[in-house]
Amino acid sequence: MFAVRIAGRCSSATMRSFSTFSIQNSSKTMSRFPGKKRFFQTETKAWRSWEGTKKAPGITAETTGRAVVGGAALFGVGALCYYGLGLSNEMGAIDRAMVWPQVVRDRVRSTYSYFAGSLAVTAGVAYAISQSRVVYTLMRTSPWLVVGGGMIATIGSSILCMSLPYEPGFNAKHIAWVGHSALIGTLIAPLMLLGGPLVLRAAAVTGGVVGALSLTAACAPDGKFLTWGGPLAIGLGGVCMACLGTLFLPATSVMGAGLQSIVTYGGLVIFGGFMLYDTQKIIRNAETYPLYADRPYDPINASIGIYMDTINIFIRILTIMASSNTRRK
Repeated sequence: MFAVRIAGRCSSATMRSFSTFSIQNSSKTMSRFPGKKRFFQTETKAWRSWEGTKKAPGITAETTGRAVVGGAALFGVGALCYYGLGLSNEMGAIDRAMVWPQVVRDRVRSTYSYFAGSLAVTAGVAYAISQSRVVYTLMRTSPWLVVGGGMIATIGSSILCMSLPYEPGFNAKHIAWVGHSALIGTLIAPLMLLGGPLVLRAAAVTGGVVGALSLTAACAPDGKFLTWGGPLAIGLGGVCMACLGTLFLPATSVMGAGLQSIVTYGGLVIFGGFMLYDTQKIIRNAETYPLYADRPYDPINASIGIYMDTINIFIRILTIMASSNTRRK
């Protein structure tokens, strides 16, 4: 499932929209890198984007997607209030945390420490690459190569990282973990060209969404969201199929715009559900993993799920915010 989740991270249509948004915010970038004006002029012709799509009257795929996301947000707020205020008769993880043994506390703490470390490495690498000429090489590269090569590389790096046994201290497992996080940062580096303020706002919104979902999962009864695995996997499969469809259909077509809305808005809802699922999965594994197992508890593997959920949520929130800014202009 992790491999499929990585495959649904972005599509060529998303990369095209990133490129267009970057071109519109490129005046400061061109002042830092003289001689790039010709590059941006040719890129405008080379990439198809949402700019060529006229807003259709009535109900469209985008308005439907916004309605679905709004409904999911209301459901999440309601669930947070219901479980957070203790209206449920069942105990949640946040109630059991007071009686957790120290080993469970250490497992949860180390998992979220690696989660924060992954985000820090990804953000640092993405920013460093966006300040260099490497980012323009990524933008000039064929979308097929970026999406296909990036997908294969991220799946391979995640499999390598998760297959290595965990041991305390800096070792091969940690090197693979840092390499995987750095690779994700490399692939999302073009997002930094959208502008620092917009990226920071999207990061702040993502932090709020992830924090609210994690708190909801912690307050909910044990295993409440663990039953969502099957439906979420089916929904993720649909998002991945829509991703593949955007590789062949232009965003200016009705079908292409509909598929892109599924990838963006549907993906946001699906990965929000996965955040609930993975949070409770972390808690369940921390509580039930044998103390004297053949392999020790692996906090790196446990953190990869919520890490990829956060990356996917961030990409989609940033895409929606950038699209909204473009329309207002």
